[in-house]
Amino acid sequence: MFPNYDVIVVGAGHAGCEAAAAAANLGSKVLLVTMNMQTIAQMSCNPAMGGIAKGQIVREIDALGGYSGIVTDLSTIQFRMLNRSKGPAMWSPRAQSDRMLFAAKWREMLEQTPNVDFYQDMVQSILIKDNKACGVVTGMGHEIHSKAVVVTSGTFLNGVIHIGEKRFGGGRVAEKAATGITEQLVALGFESDRLKTGTPPRVDGRSLDYSKMEEQKGDEEIVGFSYLDVERVKPNNQRSCFITYTNTEVHDILKTGFDRSPMYQGRIEGVGPRYCPSIEDKINRFADRDRHQIFVEPEGWNTVEIYVNGFSTSLPEEVQHQALRLIPGFENCRIFRPGYAIEYDYFPPTQLQYSLETKGLPNLFFAGQINGTTGYEEAACQGLMAGINAHQKTRNLEPFVLKRSEAYIGVLIDDLISKGTDEPYRMFTSRAEFRTLLRQDNADIRLTERSFNLGLASAERMQKVSEKIKQVKSVKDILLEFSICPEDINHYFTKIGSAIITEKQKAARLLLRPNVSLAEMKNEVPALQEVLSNATNDDIEQAEIQIKYERYIEKENELVNKMSLMENLIIPDNFNYDNVSAVSNEARQKFKEIKPRTLGQASRISGVNPSDVQILMVYMGR
Repeated sequence: MFPNYDVIVVGAGHAGCEAAAAAANLGSKVLLVTMNMQTIAQMSCNPAMGGIAKGQIVREIDALGGYSGIVTDLSTIQFRMLNRSKGPAMWSPRAQSDRMLFAAKWREMLEQTPNVDFYQDMVQSILIKDNKACGVVTGMGHEIHSKAVVVTSGTFLNGVIHIGEKRFGGGRVAEKAATGITEQLVALGFESDRLKTGTPPRVDGRSLDYSKMEEQKGDEEIVGFSYLDVERVKPNNQRSCFITYTNTEVHDILKTGFDRSPMYQGRIEGVGPRYCPSIEDKINRFADRDRHQIFVEPEGWNTVEIYVNGFSTSLPEEVQHQALRLIPGFENCRIFRPGYAIEYDYFPPTQLQYSLETKGLPNLFFAGQINGTTGYEEAACQGLMAGINAHQKTRNLEPFVLKRSEAYIGVLIDDLISKGTDEPYRMFTSRAEFRTLLRQDNADIRLTERSFNLGLASAERMQKVSEKIKQVKSVKDILLEFSICPEDINHYFTKIGSAIITEKQKAARLLLRPNVSLAEMKNEVPALQEVLSNATNDDIEQAEIQIKYERYIEKENELVNKMSLMENLIIPDNFNYDNVSAVSNEARQKFKEIKPRTLGQASRISGVNPSDVQILMVYMGR
């Protein structure tokens, strides 16, 4: 009934979709197995992509040839570039998406991707032959063979949903949990544990009074996520979000449900996300605050459904309803669906190699929440990398690995396999040592050529990057040579409170001043505008960033070069850590458990100190 496949992808969430697309576009014959064909690429929680650090990840996915950026641009109802008041390393794109359109576009793109087949069924176990994964067994008893398997199970592995004192199995509301895989892998020696996440209620937008809330409009300039020429929402057509706040009355009502809270009564064993706490967790942990921000986010163009961001909860439904109605603008709100918490199995990611292949079972790859992460973006980038490396493994090719200095994706994967996680992992800009290099604006310059050489990024992408690099250099050359007279620029400097000049100066030098913008300077100096007439806004912004932050970029590159010395010192696979008697017992235990690939990775393992690494280096030298 089924042919043999190169790669089987289990689960069609964000990780599974990117994994299937990547492997297929590289030339693998792929089967995407999902429990429900109608929920491919479902946005299980908030209808948004990007945000702080997450936006950089989506840009990196796009630069590598993934689909998330394109799908997001095609389904955006509001776009904002966050942190514009800070330096470019902190700028992070974020988009509100039409939930249904997002999923529809993902399915459409997958169906138009050659080499992708679909099948609706639950995968209950992995086929194993000669101690290698070689396919799957489905709930209906089908054995489907492949050369590699990518498991992207999301919150479905033995998922349990909690609403107050109600408790029932499920991987998402109204969808059954998946069983079998955890039990099989644990029997093979894998370690598994439980995590928890949650989601807020959805309400009827027709029942809200927006006049009592603060309107939050989208940007006037839509940058988007994809480096390709994708059709995007027009600035004037964007849907607004709104902001309101909880108050002490809301908090008092919520507290009345604590005695029936699954979190406080011990019915939830899994650890929840520290950086996205439930509303009951917020009022408990931050008891000194008398209000918390609530973001009122539309779910799409043609629906009245509203996502109540900031009100994630698993309290009893009647408590949720009473508390919501005390929030300004929510006095008459009607709930479409209550918030809930969900517990699920994950496998601590120290059991993975850099390729996301499991150490315990060759040809088996994990991506997404099964590795302890939270968030669509973190899942999607893991799926992309797992899909690439599953393809590489089936062709006996070298794994495709990104370093911490190359991408946020590299930071995320290195954090997971070197440090592990015992709580849902979320990416932040602070996790990246080299965030001046890893900006959202230059992901294509950093990554597209590598992906093109791999065979994933298209010739169109490569051509656009080459043209961009050429044009940015041209703009920089002009700015380094073009002189500006005092009479042409002093009125602008006076306006922004900058010191006037008394003699001609090069445009590049003037650009180094605080508060000076190249776009504004160009508009104030007609001659400069004329010489830059062929440059796009993107070229001008990129040239400005490179000139303004040249010294910072140079310093980070120096640090990268120093760090690469450690990254290039490979630890042999058969290295016997028991012979290294001088290291601490904790370090030896961690080394044996994680089996670091390089001295650089060894230095980042939690519990390992610099002296342990120096001793290890000496023994390797021997």
